[in-house]
Amino acid sequence: MREIIFDTETTGLDSREDRVIEIGGVELENQFPTGRTIHIYINPGDRKVHPDALAVHGITDEFLKDKPCFADAVEEILDFFGDARWVAHNATFDVAFINAEFARLGLPPIGIDRVTDTLALARRKHPMGPNSLDALCRRYGIDNSHRAQHGALLDSELLAEVYIEMIGGRQAALGLVTSQMGGLTIEADDAPIIIVQRKRPLPPRLTEVEIAAHAALISNIGSKAIWVKYSEIK
Repeated sequence: MREIIFDTETTGLDSREDRVIEIGGVELENQFPTGRTIHIYINPGDRKVHPDALAVHGITDEFLKDKPCFADAVEEILDFFGDARWVAHNATFDVAFINAEFARLGLPPIGIDRVTDTLALARRKHPMGPNSLDALCRRYGIDNSHRAQHGALLDSELLAEVYIEMIGGRQAALGLVTSQMGGLTIEADDAPIIIVQRKRPLPPRLTEVEIAAHAALISNIGSKAIWVKYSEIK
């Protein structure tokens, strides 16, 4: 399964009027980073960066002057995302902005069925919170000390690590398959661990006295004792 962990920075908070000015993304294949990323700054035209937004991401109008407009960047964006799932923290916000940009160009929106919201995942997994990206980095021991301000690619890279931890993706490579020797082969990285049955079972460690005492105890508990069912299976 291919997923793109992405983030956007914008001129403000209103997707109907404000514009996307940065998009970053990290590609995952079967919950592992492939090393492929996307990072584009975008000129919002005549829309100025709101002071409150500037305080968050530090991207100035002057810096964006020579950057491509969204129409010029959209092909690269669509090529990178392809048919992958779009994964973002508080995805409602980011997807609303992307879809507003698509609508201005007459392009179809991202369907909700293609979107994963890691904030919703975090709230289900950690209902007592907090579940901001910084809080989740602290919870999972991910170093975000270099995150002085928000940045689309940096936030995507941090979120990718958080997402993999939240869904247990680091254990995804452990596969169990039946071996020809009648045991189990556990493939971890490139070093398989093979578990096979002993040719000669180990001798019992219980003495006859202990076995008799256990049988007496079970008879006193009654016919519904779990040990009775276990004995029948054995």
